[in-house]
Amino acid sequence: MEYEIIQKPAYSLLKVSLRSGESVTAEAGAMVLFKGDLDIKTSTGGLTKALLRKLFGGETFFLNTYTAKEYAEIWFAPGVPGDISYIPLRGQSIIVQDSSYLAHHGDVDISVTWRGLRGLLAEGELIWLKLSGYGGVWVNSYGGMVEVDLSPGEKITIDNFHFVAMDGSVNWRIRKFGGWKSFFFGGEGFVVELEGPGKVLLQTRILMAFARALRRYLPSGKGSSLDLGRGRGFRISFDI
Repeated sequence: MEYEIIQKPAYSLLKVSLRSGESVTAEAGAMVLFKGDLDIKTSTGGLTKALLRKLFGGETFFLNTYTAKEYAEIWFAPGVPGDISYIPLRGQSIIVQDSSYLAHHGDVDISVTWRGLRGLLAEGELIWLKLSGYGGVWVNSYGGMVEVDLSPGEKITIDNFHFVAMDGSVNWRIRKFGGWKSFFFGGEGFVVELEGPGKVLLQTRILMAFARALRRYLPSGKGSSLDLGRGRGFRISFDI
């Protein structure tokens, strides 16, 4: 298997080349095109886990697995403009923001990680995705992607909307931003404190902030709405 990420860093697209018998799995709606002879299988990746991803993580219920019968090529694109990064899995686990999973290959299990009540208050999401096994995962960001390497015991605090993915070795907790005045008026609310060792991927832009900025330039009026995002369980809408 070979892959190439083109049009980096703003409008990245993933091209995967498969030899006979090789497979790649992606969320329904991520495929751009394919060429060659492929067998396509749609599954939930485990019914209970799929329900949790759909109900609490906002992810689509289904996954598509593409297996080459001979040499084949398939392209995938995220639902929002941004970058794509590859994370190899060698028996460890990674934690991924629900909307940042794009595709994977190999023997990879997709489950969920409970974020608790503070996770619900922080982002409206109760869970993150947890991927573990052997193979690799492609994740996407909204905007550019930045990698931060944490040494053992090193801590950083991030805005949870900027989070993309992290190694399973990273310890994390959700807490309020500063004191009570900062918490209510500082514009952050709850934040995520991360402690190494491990690698963390962050995105340089926030989709919700863009939606709020865009709304200022839209005509007001009842009975109309704007829909942002398409496919793969990712959707934002508001009345205008």
